[in-house]
Amino acid sequence: MFEGLRARIEQFLAQHTAPGDPRASAAQLHQAVIEAKVAVSQMKDALSATERELMMERKQLEDAERRGRLAAAIPDPETVTLAERYALKHQERLQMLERKVVVQRDELMLAEREVSEMTSQLRSARQGGGNADASSNAAWRELESAGGARPGTDVNDELLRSNLDRAAHEAAADAQLEHLKRKMGKTPKSDT
Repeated sequence: MFEGLRARIEQFLAQHTAPGDPRASAAQLHQAVIEAKVAVSQMKDALSATERELMMERKQLEDAERRGRLAAAIPDPETVTLAERYALKHQERLQMLERKVVVQRDELMLAEREVSEMTSQLRSARQGGGNADASSNAAWRELESAGGARPGTDVNDELLRSNLDRAAHEAAADAQLEHLKRKMGKTPKSDT
């Protein structure tokens, strides 16, 4: 299971190192973190299952050894031989499961560390969203240096917007003045 997680992380890193859209990279990293967290959860489940199996195997070994002692207490060599054979099988399986638990714990620890590193990278990528803005600003600067204009920054656009704003303010001031004159009776009402 850890190998699948490792392959996914390596695939992401191979794609992530290529220059491209930072938002797309962050989205890919987010997806990789989600997949890695699912894989870690599955690894935890597998470890728990192995630990339960280990506990059951210990109980079966204890039972086989107890049966062997009981069979030895009564002179029954056939049962003693059978109990010893089962005890040996359970002992071998117990040792194998103990090694498996150690390996699974090590894999889980590595996977959790990888997920932690990926999560940190994702946070950095999200906080560095300003990098996308910086690259966008750099692209606009290049376009402007080539004679293009960014919408809303052209001098003529600003002048036009300023003139429209001034005209709107003057019209509002004129309307207020007319209203005050009418209120004070200085000018006759117009029939509009």
